[in-house]
Amino acid sequence: MKIPSNLKYTKDHEWVKIENDIAVIGITDFAQHELGDIVYVEVETLNETLEVEEVFGTVEAVKTVSDLFLPLSGEIIEFNTQLEAEPEKVNTDPYGEGWMIKVKFSNTSELENLLDAASYKELIGA
Repeated sequence: MKIPSNLKYTKDHEWVKIENDIAVIGITDFAQHELGDIVYVEVETLNETLEVEEVFGTVEAVKTVSDLFLPLSGEIIEFNTQLEAEPEKVNTDPYGEGWMIKVKFSNTSELENLLDAASYKELIGA
């Protein structure tokens, strides 16, 4: 199970990559493994400003549908449209082509609430 050390993580199994004031967000390798084969990713919050831990979308697997929680407050400025045709990229490359959204985040203090790789490994028992 991959847990890149250059990313931040949430207790809800999202990963966050910070690029200046933009956060690239997806679900972790652990999450995609637990969900199984992902068949659909829905994000209807594009161009909306949401608060931390609000639901920004859902991911549908063969067995279940799970909410996706925003790790940082801000405006959702981009959705990975590649996932509309190829949602399985979340399974095959969760930290690369399987990214989900980009957020222009507004509150840098919220970064302190994210987990580092070691803390996330501890959370999932890896």
